[in-house]
Amino acid sequence: MENIHIPGTHGANFIPTVDFNAETGICTLGGESYLEDTVEFYAPLFKWLKNFTAETKKLIVFNFKLKYFNTSSSKCIIDILHILRKYQEKGGEIEVNWFYDSSEEDIEDELEEIEDFMIETNIKINMIPE
Repeated sequence: MENIHIPGTHGANFIPTVDFNAETGICTLGGESYLEDTVEFYAPLFKWLKNFTAETKKLIVFNFKLKYFNTSSSKCIIDILHILRKYQEKGGEIEVNWFYDSSEEDIEDELEEIEDFMIETNIKINMIPE
């Protein structure tokens, strides 16, 4: 299975950095996610993750290192977490980490949203201050 690596960019839209490694099982989504067509961007990531979870039996570590994400990106994050939950329900092992800047002024809002993600998907997310 091929790895996915997409460098993050800033322009009219903000494309997140994507690094999904099939060899290590470590998947990272970082930077900023503010896209014109969010679903179109994330669709290949969903497909890769679904195929990967169907083929592997190893630990999947998913690291969110997003500094900013909009509402449509939030929906896609939930979709990723649902894919991981299904893998876990079938006996797969996952570790989900959310890295955040503890010095941010609006950090309480971000932490509340992460807690909402946990409630909605029934997945434990390790919140890691940087």
